[in-house]
Amino acid sequence: MDPKKQLEIIKRGTSGIITEGELLKKLATSAAKGRPLRIKAGFDPTAPDLHLGHTVLIHKLRHFQELGHHVLLLIGDFTGMIGDPTGKSETRKPLTREDVKANAKTYTAQVFKILDEKKTEVVFNSEWIERLTAVDMVNLASRYTVARMLERDDFHKRYAEGRPIAIHEFIYPLIQGYDSVVLKSDVELGGTDQLFNLLVGRELQREMGQEPQAVITMPLLEGTDGVQKMSKSLGNYIGIAEPASEIFGKVMSISDELMMKYYDLLSNASSEKIEEIKAGRTHPRDAKAALASEIAERYWGIEAAEKAREDFSNLFKKREVPDVVEEAILSSADGTGLAKALVSAGLASSTSEARRLVEQGGVKVDGAKVTDWKMELPANKAVLVQVGKRFFKRISFS
Repeated sequence: MDPKKQLEIIKRGTSGIITEGELLKKLATSAAKGRPLRIKAGFDPTAPDLHLGHTVLIHKLRHFQELGHHVLLLIGDFTGMIGDPTGKSETRKPLTREDVKANAKTYTAQVFKILDEKKTEVVFNSEWIERLTAVDMVNLASRYTVARMLERDDFHKRYAEGRPIAIHEFIYPLIQGYDSVVLKSDVELGGTDQLFNLLVGRELQREMGQEPQAVITMPLLEGTDGVQKMSKSLGNYIGIAEPASEIFGKVMSISDELMMKYYDLLSNASSEKIEEIKAGRTHPRDAKAALASEIAERYWGIEAAEKAREDFSNLFKKREVPDVVEEAILSSADGTGLAKALVSAGLASSTSEARRLVEQGGVKVDGAKVTDWKMELPANKAVLVQVGKRFFKRISFS
């Protein structure tokens, strides 16, 4: 494809490109020589499951694959043990090697629901980082100054506030940048919060005699609350491993305004179709249902997506309980109180939220509304718990 046409496709949904001129030149050289560009994106396996926020970047990798370029999916099994300090107000607890290995397995299984496995090279940075000697690490550290590190916003704030910054946290962006040197990447992708780390890669490549990579940043996706960055810890996430009915229902719960951002960043709909929705020529409810179906189908197949859509329709039009309800088996050793059970089952993000939901009449147990958050659930049988109009879990204790 013509390099300018490629650039037009690549730019869709991005936050920034450093620099657009460099990327266009790389695309032109690639087309002239018939050599695919090497497109790098790194993921630290810090949790076992991916959510839609993670997939924004993965979709852009898919665009590069469809344009004929070579995707390098880097699993940061070494950097994951250091802990990415990006956006952190305090030193992050590193993961164990066992945690990282277990999480990495689920990552690769999930990303291939989007990427073409045959066109993806999966690499682990422990393969080259663990071969570096102490002398090599000192040499790498000499390539960047403390002053430059402290230009990074989160480091600068912590330093100004007297919060500790461990030396190993400076090592993290150096290693991420060194990964680009080893992989000879032409382009690296990351979230807007990763810009500093991505630019370190450019600097190290230039220092070591390579043509610096172009950098593409992708927006951070807000969660279902429409305010905070999608995060499992905030309870505003849509996990790609969640049942199709959960994915469908959560997408239907987002605002009409946020829906358009989800279309831009997550949908394969044509630009013409998206413009039609933005212009109001499609009812927002129908547009949202189409988006929810597309995303559910991507991860669970067409039959599951159709069933999720039917269940959602039944739930809201006929006020029926869906045919399939996810089970949550909790430990009775932790108690059987309703508020704690709601948190443990993923129906509330915190005990205080659980109390509020109950007190406001938003919780039913076996079809009956409850108002006492101190209520004890039966320890010897499963009960159907409903939060709001569409969240259900069958809770039992072991």
